[in-house]
Amino acid sequence: MRVGLLEDEQDHAVTTVRALQEAGHSCEVYAQGERFLRSILHETYDVLILDWALPDMTGLQVIEAIRQRHDTIPVLFLTSYDTEEDIVQALGKGADDYLVKPPRKAELLARLTALKRRVDQREATAVLSVPPYVLDPVNSSVQLQGQTVELTVRQFQLALVLFRNIGKLLSRAYLLEAVWGLSTKIQTRTLDIHISQLRSALDLPAHGWRITSVYAHGYRLEPLS
Repeated sequence: MRVGLLEDEQDHAVTTVRALQEAGHSCEVYAQGERFLRSILHETYDVLILDWALPDMTGLQVIEAIRQRHDTIPVLFLTSYDTEEDIVQALGKGADDYLVKPPRKAELLARLTALKRRVDQREATAVLSVPPYVLDPVNSSVQLQGQTVELTVRQFQLALVLFRNIGKLLSRAYLLEAVWGLSTKIQTRTLDIHISQLRSALDLPAHGWRITSVYAHGYRLEPLS
């Protein structure tokens, strides 16, 4: 799982990153709210961890900005603020869970895994309709105007990630992890080849869609209009 961590206290950041990495997860750390908000427009994470007190703004302002974008990514507050009022306020702003520093390592990992699993379970069987395409995760199939498009397993998984994140710039690192898995050593050229094959197999431009390449960063699926 890819985690975005907003934490300005270096000791807490180091401890959290170490716990995540030891469990096989990856984590990017940001110390300022504004920079964090800019970064998640370009980077894609499975879960976000937010501190409350930051140098430039509060964690509450950060999550408000995230939810105003209609971004449903799971958010865990990890902070020293521990009153009932604080917890209720954070949850009311759109946080999915709340932990008080310092967290117990096993509990932190369990809560993050639970948040990710909740999202995965919602998406695992939900048919995704993006006219003229219909993607069925259960059968790993894509229908284009009622006709089945023949895709490999990896091509389908890549298509599913892109269509679930329309308009978002997905980094190479995120796509490689989401489709091929963290432990797989794979050249980024493989991703480029699969993107090219997907453009052709789905005949995207002819049906009003395109996959845009952003140099040295990643790809974005977006409507031509």
